[in-house]
This record gives sequence, structure tokens and C-alpha cells, in this order.
Amino acid sequence: MKLEVFTGKTEEEALQTALECFDTTIDKIIYETEIKKGGLFKGTSYEIKAIKLTTILEYLKQYLLELLNNMSIKATFETQIRNNQLYIKIYSDKNNVLIGKNGQNLQALQTIIRQLINKNLKNSINVILDVENYREKQLKHLEILAKKIAKEVQQTHQDVVMDNMNSYERRIVHNAIAKFKNISSVSEGIEPNRHIIISYKEK
Repeated sequence: MKLEVFTGKTEEEALQTALECFDTTIDKIIYETEIKKGGLFKGTSYEIKAIKLTTILEYLKQYLLELLNNMSIKATFETQIRNNQLYIKIYSDKNNVLIGKNGQNLQALQTIIRQLINKNLKNSINVILDVENYREKQLKHLEILAKKIAKEVQQTHQDVVMDNMNSYERRIVHNAIAKFKNISSVSEGIEPNRHIIISYKEK
């Protein structure tokens, strides 16, 4: 996963050069900016390292394909870019193996992909990995559970501490209960043991 380098006298100029080279728009790339101090007779310049989201997606797909081939698992992929998030859905002849008990193997694959991204990019980008519709169903269940807990807290006024979740799952919970009256949610703990507490708050 190689970032291409573009320079300019201003950040805007360097960024525009990158966009013209990629023939795309700013919402379809990820980039980082570095200011280059000039010497005695040289002014300050700006360096942008950029890569297209589609390039990242293709890199991750090829990485997963090789990884799964080494596990003797034949797989195809469905990919999508939505709201600057990358979605990769895997279809294979061994879905149960990829998912694992309570989704543990899928979560391990997700962690590998996240570490791969962090190793190559300074800017974080969210990649959602799924096996067929397993995670999609789990997230829907999580949303329903969060709303159910919020209703219970409205009635009992007792805090409820949910199980540990990753950042994407926590966002699902926060959004699910955002419109409940007198209900608040806060994330606590240190990754990977970070969880949500749903509480009753008098307005």
C-alpha cells in the first residue's frame, strides 16, 4: 500500500495536484500533510502523501484473498465505500470457520486488517469486515438490544453496563438511544475493554 507524494507552495496547491493526478474528488482519497521548511533561499513548501480509497480497498481484498487461500478457503468479495468507511463482505465455502464461535474468528480478521491499516497509514480509516450478513445481523441485534435497555433504564432509573465493544459497535449503541428522553450513554474503559454505560438523567 504505497502513498503517492505531491508538493506545492501551499497545502491547497499540493492537494489540487493530487486530485488532478488521481482524477477524483477529496472525499475519495485519504491524505496526510507535511510542511517542508526551506533553506536560506527557499520558502516553505507543502508535501501531501495521498492514496485513493479504492486503492486501499483493492489492497485489503488481495491481502485477504491470499490469507484465505493459505487457509484453503475459497472466497469472493463484495466491497463498498460509504461515508469514508470501507466495507468488505466475504462469501466463502467455509463461512462457519471464518465467523468462529460468537464471531471470534471474524473479529480476529477485523483486528488484523485494522493493524495493517495503522501500520501503513497515519490517518485512521474505518474498515468493516463481514462474512455474508453475519455482522450486519449482529449490529441490528445490538441496536435492538440498546433500545430495549434504554427503555428499561427509563423505567428503573438504574444504570446498565453493557459488554465490551469496539468503536463501531459503540457508535451503533450511542446512535440507537440518542433520541430517548432522560437517557444518556457514555463509553468507559481502555481498549479492548471499552464498554458503554446507559444511565437515567433528569432533565
